[in-house]
Amino acid sequence: MVRFTEENTKHVDKETGNKSNTDVTTTKKKVLQDLIINNGGGLINSWVDSMRACSPTHLKSLMKQSSWLKEHPSALDMFEEILHASEGKQVVMFLDYDGTLSPIVDDPDRAFMSKQMRRTVRNLANCFPTAIVSGRCREKVYNFVKLTELYYAGSHGMDIKGPEQGSKYEEDKSLLCQPATEFLPVIDEVYQKLMEKTKSTPGASVENNKFCVSVHFRRVDEKNWSDLASQVRSVMKDYPKLRLTQGRKVLEIRPIIKWDKGKALEFLLESLGYANCTNVFPLYIGDDRTDEDAFKILRERRQGLGILVSRSPKETNASYSLQEPDEVMDFLQRLVKWKQLRSGA
Repeated sequence: MVRFTEENTKHVDKETGNKSNTDVTTTKKKVLQDLIINNGGGLINSWVDSMRACSPTHLKSLMKQSSWLKEHPSALDMFEEILHASEGKQVVMFLDYDGTLSPIVDDPDRAFMSKQMRRTVRNLANCFPTAIVSGRCREKVYNFVKLTELYYAGSHGMDIKGPEQGSKYEEDKSLLCQPATEFLPVIDEVYQKLMEKTKSTPGASVENNKFCVSVHFRRVDEKNWSDLASQVRSVMKDYPKLRLTQGRKVLEIRPIIKWDKGKALEFLLESLGYANCTNVFPLYIGDDRTDEDAFKILRERRQGLGILVSRSPKETNASYSLQEPDEVMDFLQRLVKWKQLRSGA
């Protein structure tokens, strides 16, 4: 089993290993990224400010697009550089789902991936070990993707299962990791209470993702965000072992355990036999705040790289960027073609 230590880590430059002044663990970002439940008087206002910060209609450029792209260039433009960095190493792929393999949509139950994207991911899995790492529950992600040869890490990595069939990594069929099983009853209880509490807010939807609960506010009028935040807090205040984090127009209620997408990445690498290897090259592609945990792990390990999917400049620990799922598909197809050509040679 993977052992983890809690450390204060900084944003590390991919070339020099030096700590950067653009460290994303500043006090301001910490408030926005990890909202721990407490009794502070300004808590609701902080939540609403954070909800606005996550909304594409309110995103403010942290720096000019051109300067941001110099620091986080397009993974398509820098494809040859990425290949050079992975030379002689085993590439392992980690992919978020919503906003990465499928477009962000108003109704989370209709976040379907295209047939072309599914075919691309299947081809990718035939070339490299491939995992889907999502905030959704594992079963829902599987029902969207419908590929048995992948690793699936649902609930922000708290529910991991190996391939069922068709994978070159047959020994991992029995792989199962669920570090938050003891929280299942309380998560279900909170889900029921949030369903009841938020039903008066038009457009709000609550999703049970097994080891976490998601409150979606994409279709909620902004004038009602404060009411929604109050409703969520009225439930959360009775559950000190749960915490609130945020994604793209979604509030996430999760157990307070030392586990996230970064820990899931490390667990999967160890399960594949790459825990302490220098000849592995993890590639993680994601669009959400929760993916930053994985980007940060790759920075700390000085191994592999992260690619942020975003149209707008954002502070990130990712090294490169892509703008949308179509660009993600283009990048993955190039990887597959490169691998197939090398295998043929």
